[in-house]
Order: sequence, then structure tokens, then C-alpha cells
Amino acid sequence: MLESMPLTARGKRAVKKPVKRLVTMSPNYGAYHQGFFPKTAGSAYQMPPTLKALEKHRKDFSVFSNLDHGIAGGHACVPTFLSGIMPYLASNFPEGNISLDQKAAEFVGAQTRYPSMTLKVNDANLVSFTRTGVQVPAIDLRQTYRALFLDENAHDKGKAHERSARQRSILDVVLDEAHSVNKKLGKRDQEKFSEYLESVRGLEKKIVQQEPWIDLPKPETDLKEPLQGRGTEKDLKAMVELIALAIQTDSTRAVTLSSGFVNGDFGLSGGYHGFSHHGEREKETQALMKIEGYQVSMIGYLMDLLKAQEDPINGGTLLDHTMLLYGCGMATGTHSTKNLPLLLAGGGFKLGDHKVYPEEKSKRIPAANLLLSMAQNFGMEIDRFGTSTGPLRDLEWKA
Repeated sequence: MLESMPLTARGKRAVKKPVKRLVTMSPNYGAYHQGFFPKTAGSAYQMPPTLKALEKHRKDFSVFSNLDHGIAGGHACVPTFLSGIMPYLASNFPEGNISLDQKAAEFVGAQTRYPSMTLKVNDANLVSFTRTGVQVPAIDLRQTYRALFLDENAHDKGKAHERSARQRSILDVVLDEAHSVNKKLGKRDQEKFSEYLESVRGLEKKIVQQEPWIDLPKPETDLKEPLQGRGTEKDLKAMVELIALAIQTDSTRAVTLSSGFVNGDFGLSGGYHGFSHHGEREKETQALMKIEGYQVSMIGYLMDLLKAQEDPINGGTLLDHTMLLYGCGMATGTHSTKNLPLLLAGGGFKLGDHKVYPEEKSKRIPAANLLLSMAQNFGMEIDRFGTSTGPLRDLEWKA
């Protein structure tokens, strides 16, 4: 990509603030704590088994202990990873249970072809939610490649324009009817109804913003469409390579990826869920560290790919302006939700240590404070996100 392409091709003015990106990877069963967390705090810790593959990146990532969302519910807490809010409690919060990636997507808007990409490899992606509580559907490896690089033919583009026009027409009717209904409501009902109208207007704005991308050509690549179903190891690596290309071509700035496991992968016999109920049995714990260790190694591989690419918009490398978050809304497969496994890399933060926060219940720091710090790093001028109480202390940005 030519250095001028991301800006001049779309008629933008010079960028004043750094353009940030966000990538999250989430398993659905937490992590085996004894393999994930270092034994000591600070920067001189011995690398634990699950994180071994990140040794060469030691100065570019941090691990966080004793952060969680302060909730219980086992598997039901997995969807809270990027918000801290149980979906059924969303109505109690100003922005519902919108996840960090979808908040970033709103912030980016139509600056990229895809405001966000929600991806999966051998497991459902359960963590992405809009502010109206809709779970964002995920796409697989083949669909991701085609979304990034295969242009639709003239017929399909015409159908996309027709679909966009039809959606706008439907929304026009909805808004006309809504205004008629609104006049008949009492004051309290009008306040509630205005939330509905706002969501409709938001959808309308999104449709209008994205329509110009239908006719703009997608970036070209020498990469062939990857084969799918070759096992977690190959599929996950191929997906990480596509994520790096999505960032490099500025096709999106917010990516969420769910990574699973298929019986037989890594020479293991069994299921991820079964392994996660390990009972401290060596066979199961070794299996977990092998599965989760490979997931973490793919964070390292993505760091390699982003470090190797100059950032055409900001200068420096792509990793300098891309935050990578690994974690889950459930701490361990044994249904514990206390002390979430959280690892943050890149993005311009001062990293390189194991940050240990208070364990006492009265002094605990919400994991959503980390999400708020990431949102602010992304460029959002907000002082609260989800269940946060403020930015995470001791997490500084580089000059």
C-alpha cells in the first residue's frame, strides 16, 4: 500500500490524532491459572508455561492479576468479557452491554470498510454486543478472506445497493409511524420510546455511512484463499495472518476473535470443555496448557507480523498503534469468574511486567477499568465504560 492511499484515496484531511486499532482474542473456557499467571510481580518474573512463546516479546506485553468483573455465573459470564455486564442486566446501564470492540466500531464509523470484524475459529464468538444488546454474528476463515479481498460482481453490487435502499425505506416508514405513536404517549413513556428512536436513527446512520464502500474496490493480495478445516493449529494461524492484513490494509480497526479446539488437535484426545474441568489431573492440565499456549503463541505471531510492518498512517510500526488483548469473561473452566486471565500487548502502552492488584474484596479493581483505559487509548473521550470506576492505575502510555 502506498503511504498516501489510506488518506488521499478517501478524500480525508491530514490525521491529527494517532489512528488506533484493537484486536482481542478470547477462548470460551478461561485459562488454567497455574500455567498462565507468573509467580511474582514486576518485570523480573519467570515466564509461566502458557506464556513461554512470548519470551522474546517480554517488554511489549503485561499480565494482570486480580482483575475481574465481580460477578458469578460460570459460562454465562463469558459474554461479559468486553463490557463487564451480563446481557440480561443491560437495560440497567446507559449504553447497555455494548462491548469494547463495538464501542470502537461506533467511534470509527465509516472510516474503514468494516467498522469491526467478529471472527471465529472452531468455537462460537460470544463476546461482541451492540448497544441495543444484539450479539454480533461471527464469520469463519473462508468468509473472512472473501470479505477482505474478493470484490462482488456487478450483479451483487447492484443487489447490495437495492438492499441498502430498501432498508432506508423501511426505516423511513418506521420513523414516521414512531413519531405518530410518540405523540400519544405520556412523558415517561416518551422517554423510554426515545431510546428506541435513537437506536433506529443509529441504524439509519450506519446504513448511509457504509453504502459508499459498495463500489470501492477492495485491496489486492498475493495470498491465496486459505483452506479451512485443517485443524486448530493451521486455521488459527491463517486467521491471524488475515487479521494482520486487515490491519495493514486499514480494512478495519476493531477485531474480535474466538479460538476453540477440535478433538484430535495437538495430538490430544478429548474436548476443550472436558479438559477445563481438570480437577488438577496432570493429563487435563497439560492439555490445557498446550491449547492455551498455542493461542498465546498466536498473539506473539501477530505481534511479529505487526512489528514487521511500518504504520503508513502514524509512522512507527503497526504494533505501536494496535492493542492486543487476550482473555475471557470466565476465569477458568471450573466456572470460576475470579481473577480473569488478561494479557495486553502493544498499542503504545508502557508494558513489560506482571501487574498484581489488590486481592481483598474491598480493594479490588474492576477489569472494566482496563477496558476503559483501552477505550481512551483508542481515542474515545470518555470517563466510564461498562462497570468501570475509572482508568486502570499504573497503566501508562508511552510519550
